[in-house]
Amino acid sequence: MKHYINKLLLSLSFLLVFSTTGQAQSGTRTPVEDMVNAIRNDRVVDMVKFFDNFVPLTINNNQAIYSHNQAEVILKDFFDKNIPREFTVMDNGSPDNYSKFIIGSFTATNGVKFNVYILMRLKDGNYMLQDLRLNRE
Repeated sequence: MKHYINKLLLSLSFLLVFSTTGQAQSGTRTPVEDMVNAIRNDRVVDMVKFFDNFVPLTINNNQAIYSHNQAEVILKDFFDKNIPREFTVMDNGSPDNYSKFIIGSFTATNGVKFNVYILMRLKDGNYMLQDLRLNRE
């Protein structure tokens, strides 16, 4: 009887460990989701941590590559004029082991809608912003 109870307790312990491990892993967000949340919450400061030395931005079909600091200033200016009210993810994926993307749209408090494309690639063990497009619908 004691042997049976020990096996039962051991089995329950394993179940508990594996179920909490699974919950912890499913609760983690990807860097692309962190970028979406930064846009949703108008937090350019949270986007900056994914900037490389040079940042490719497309805003209203004007495409350019900016330095880290220039990109921060441009995005702050953009979001000062277009404060996000709602963000909807329409598609996301990982075309290979080194990149992740999200396609979505956000509506600003001024009523203007934007299509959003975020592409991040793995570089030196961290996901970095490879492309950010914010184009008016």
